[in-house]
Amino acid sequence: MVSEISAQSRVWVAAIRYRNLQGNRTMKLTARLATRGLRILSLASLLFGGAAHAEIGSGLAPDFTLKSHSGDNLRLSEFRGEVVMINFWASWCGPCRQEMPLLEELYAEYQPMGFTILGVNVEEDSSKAKSLLDEIPVSFPVLFDTESQVSKLYDVVAMPSTILVDRDGNVRHLHHGYKPGYEETYQQQVRALIRE
Repeated sequence: MVSEISAQSRVWVAAIRYRNLQGNRTMKLTARLATRGLRILSLASLLFGGAAHAEIGSGLAPDFTLKSHSGDNLRLSEFRGEVVMINFWASWCGPCRQEMPLLEELYAEYQPMGFTILGVNVEEDSSKAKSLLDEIPVSFPVLFDTESQVSKLYDVVAMPSTILVDRDGNVRHLHHGYKPGYEETYQQQVRALIRE
């Protein structure tokens, strides 16, 4: 019995020493795998209906400045007096691709009435977004949040995430994810905000 315990102890000690020799690599790998697992679960939740469709926001929308697809720097506060839809998206996001042409239709219809869309791409590599824009062209401004500063400012947890800001700069509606039919809700909310 004593020899069995000491043999098991030696195995455990050897395993611990090996793990310590591996250093932070093992912990970093475990952390990366856990993070990826959480991202996959979050994405699955969004894709299969776990995300909230819309929430009512409150307070002033945080201001930001980002480089646009045209090369200009655009600042949210420059659009004060207009109803603004901020749409966070990524080229790898299927629902974002599906939603993009519908947002273009919404923009074309309501832009003359004081409405704009700021499409904020959240990828580090903006070339992927630019390729998608060649495939699905839009006329509303597209901005690049390559360092995720604005995404963090708005606590973006889902792709796409859509925020409606009223003419006074207040957050009025927040939508996580996209499913067919959400554009009808967007249209109703935009109309109501334009009328205010």
